[in-house]
Amino acid sequence: MSERRDAPLMIAVGGICTTTLYRVPAVPAVPGKVLATDAAEIVDGMAVSAACAFVRLGGQAAAWGRVGDDPRGVEMCRELATAGLDVSAVRRVPEGRSSIAVSIIDARGDRLVVPYHDASLDPAADWLPLERIAKADFVHVDTRWVEGAAAALAAARSAGVPGMLDADIAPPEVLARLVPLASHAVFSDAGLVLHTGINDLEDALRSVAAGHPGHVGASCGAEGYAWIEEGAMRRAPAPRVEVVDTLAAGDVFHGALALRLAEGATIAEAARFAVVAASLKCSRFGGRLGCPSRVEVELTGG
Repeated sequence: MSERRDAPLMIAVGGICTTTLYRVPAVPAVPGKVLATDAAEIVDGMAVSAACAFVRLGGQAAAWGRVGDDPRGVEMCRELATAGLDVSAVRRVPEGRSSIAVSIIDARGDRLVVPYHDASLDPAADWLPLERIAKADFVHVDTRWVEGAAAALAAARSAGVPGMLDADIAPPEVLARLVPLASHAVFSDAGLVLHTGINDLEDALRSVAAGHPGHVGASCGAEGYAWIEEGAMRRAPAPRVEVVDTLAAGDVFHGALALRLAEGATIAEAARFAVVAASLKCSRFGGRLGCPSRVEVELTGG
């Protein structure tokens, strides 16, 4: 890993996938055929896309994860390296198949995502270079590789490094295991409901915060970001944009939030920056490729 320390360093741990995106006027309600108006192919994943945003906005990042021992896995590592990520701790699993997905995005920017993950891909995390975490400024994990996420969050806590969990929709037992390990539990609104069983946003956040000593918040799409601070629920509203593609908006939010926190910003400052970055991403087709530059975020009020 690079020893350059003029920018914050994130270690991102999670799933890695090749995703084909199709933009269509509407997702058919019945079986049939629809012609795409645009298309793209990217390498992504929740934590990986957050790391790409972290780099795009001014940080540096490493991706830790697994790909198959196949030509697609080689190309995935190459593309992430081109995006500026350190991929030296991406493992090519012998006889494994790299993950693939299709995302169909309609005219409103909403999407249907169909991923495939090889169930035989070795879940073990005992090969991770956890000693590197002590040199990082932030660790960010998703729920798609549970063993890796748990190991990285535990190592971050031991090293005194902030550890953020992207607490999106996942099996309840996975969220129950990972949320307590994170210093920053950042939910999607749907993930928060799944974890707590509570539909009211403030009540759900307070429920988690009551038993969590760190930061607890939820990204709420066009409604911005909400979190509990000093016993009160606070909010950072999102600017209004013409929505084209919501894929990876949450990941851009996580990457932007982590970057500003690593730079010493307050939660309110970091949240404002992150909701602007995520909103601008939604105005552009291409998943994580739509992440704006830092200048664009700051000019829009982030």
